[in-house]
Amino acid sequence: MLIKGGLVLDFDKGCFTMEDIRVCGSKITEMAPSLAPQAGEDVLDASGSYITPGLIDAHSHLLISEEGMGSIGDDCCDYSDALTPHLEVLDGMYPFDRAVERSARAGVTSVLVCPGSDGVIGGVCSVAKLKGTVADEMIVLRHAAMKGALGENPKTAKHGFASRMGVAYTLRKCLEDAKEYQYDRAQAQKNGSHFRKDPGMENMALVLEKKMPLHLHVHRSDDICTAIRIGKEYDLDVVLIHCTDGIAVADYIAKSGYPAIVGPSMGCASKNEVWAKSFETAGVLSRAGVKVCLTADHDVTPLYYLPTYAEMAARYGMDQIEALKAVTLNPAQVLRIDDRKGSLQVGKDADLVLWNAHPFDVTARARHVFIEGEPIC
Repeated sequence: MLIKGGLVLDFDKGCFTMEDIRVCGSKITEMAPSLAPQAGEDVLDASGSYITPGLIDAHSHLLISEEGMGSIGDDCCDYSDALTPHLEVLDGMYPFDRAVERSARAGVTSVLVCPGSDGVIGGVCSVAKLKGTVADEMIVLRHAAMKGALGENPKTAKHGFASRMGVAYTLRKCLEDAKEYQYDRAQAQKNGSHFRKDPGMENMALVLEKKMPLHLHVHRSDDICTAIRIGKEYDLDVVLIHCTDGIAVADYIAKSGYPAIVGPSMGCASKNEVWAKSFETAGVLSRAGVKVCLTADHDVTPLYYLPTYAEMAARYGMDQIEALKAVTLNPAQVLRIDDRKGSLQVGKDADLVLWNAHPFDVTARARHVFIEGEPIC
């Protein structure tokens, strides 16, 4: 397929440029101005369209908290223990969640599916594409992150502690247990003795080995600082989720080098620790030097509003190209899938959105969406 005459988002140039895109199978195979159609090739006239990579939300409960299904479709939190690193979202994903198609038609092509924040450690997150009827076939990266949480959610979940100190101790103890597990495993391998693997500790070992980042739910500034503190103590790859009060400690976050997934900024402040929610946060953090992603935090707010989040971030002061990066390239990099997704380049997956106007125009809608070369709309 040849997509001709569109304005293509080019992050290297920092603007939209006129280019044609050739797609073969699931990949982008050629990009250049004025490509000639090949014999028998389908041609899509993209005149007047703005073309971006498929949008990516790096924090979502899509597929495990089904839209409109209430408790029947809610597999977001297990509630069994404060520490559940053995759980994987893949085992709870329902591909027929009604929000999947609505979100794909809005231009969202990939998400990180995450457990909820009831526990201090909630389980393994996976990157999924928004296309398919079998969960395993939707997976882009299975062991993408370990979900953890600080602050009010785990503090009030009646897990045996009732303070932020207790939450932080529980996280540190889990990390110490994982270090001990690593040692015992290594000794067994050295001695050639039997060693019974523990699925949860195997997953936590991946975190300690930096093969899987630790995504920590943090709203208030003190929780943000605790996440940074523990991350540095154990030399972890930490990603700060929500970062609602991030403006108060923007320079400290930037100094840490940890990225932030900001949102949801839409809706009322539903609890004390999110009183600082604002569309300004993403821009302030970005200007401070933090790598910023934007999240709708589905199903707190709908995933299909993710384009609006980017537009509102730009409206409230974020550079427009940075706002587009925050829902494309930045989440791809944070999720370690930027070799396949997040930008329009030869060799990458053909996740494309053709908009009828600039994505931040009030009239903008996704005219065509492709996921790995297959048309969604």
